[in-house]
Amino acid sequence: MADGTQGASSAVALKASPSAAAMARGLRGGSNPLEEWSARVKAIEARFRGWMAKQPIHIEAAATTAVGALQGGALGMLMGSLTADGGSPFPMPQTPPNANPEAMASLKQAQALAGGPLVQARNFAVMTGANAGISCVMRRIRGQEDIQGSMVAAFGSGALFSIVSGMGTPNPVANAITTGAAFAVFQGGFFMIGQKFSKPPSEDTYYSRTRSMLHQLGLEKYEKNFKKGLLNDQTLPLLTDSALRDVKIPPGPRLLILDQIKRDPEL
Repeated sequence: MADGTQGASSAVALKASPSAAAMARGLRGGSNPLEEWSARVKAIEARFRGWMAKQPIHIEAAATTAVGALQGGALGMLMGSLTADGGSPFPMPQTPPNANPEAMASLKQAQALAGGPLVQARNFAVMTGANAGISCVMRRIRGQEDIQGSMVAAFGSGALFSIVSGMGTPNPVANAITTGAAFAVFQGGFFMIGQKFSKPPSEDTYYSRTRSMLHQLGLEKYEKNFKKGLLNDQTLPLLTDSALRDVKIPPGPRLLILDQIKRDPEL
């Protein structure tokens, strides 16, 4: 009888122990550290995007520009390191004697793409930071991410890239306009191609505002939950916490969705 009581007490203690519970989940295959870490990162990103959406446009634009510049600077530093080690297949172009201004401008920009780590980090930081910041402003102004906003951002980033990479060349304004226009044309073409291949089916038109809201909040992975529960654009103003819970959306994303619906009367 005593042995039975002692065994029951041990079982209760084992069940109450957090480490034992975690070990049991691991043995059952129900815990994946990589998935848990990914879910935490996505939750932090969703909270950050939700916070950013509540900020004034100048704060969001400044933060987006800084993040874009850091990413571009890191990429430029990596490319510059490969070039410095002789890993680039393109040799550094040399300036010929008595070159005309157009040739000088082209050579300056070619040298910018084949320069050292600091040069490329600077150039890519300016280009990606400007693109991210202008895209953010255009998205806020126009209420969506479209080809016009994308081309304006590409023009601005191309013009700034030309100015930074071609410092000391004649006619910097004309070169900046030409480079910006080229960037805008290429970006517009890529945007149209992407839209053509990613055009949603006709039945998804009832989820256009819902999809836009989820992408704005960084919660696009829950679009399938909305469709499974038949929660479309017409039901957005009627959404409640219980309705979102019924389609298995976690508490954090539920709060962000309900707050966005409350703040945006157009939804």
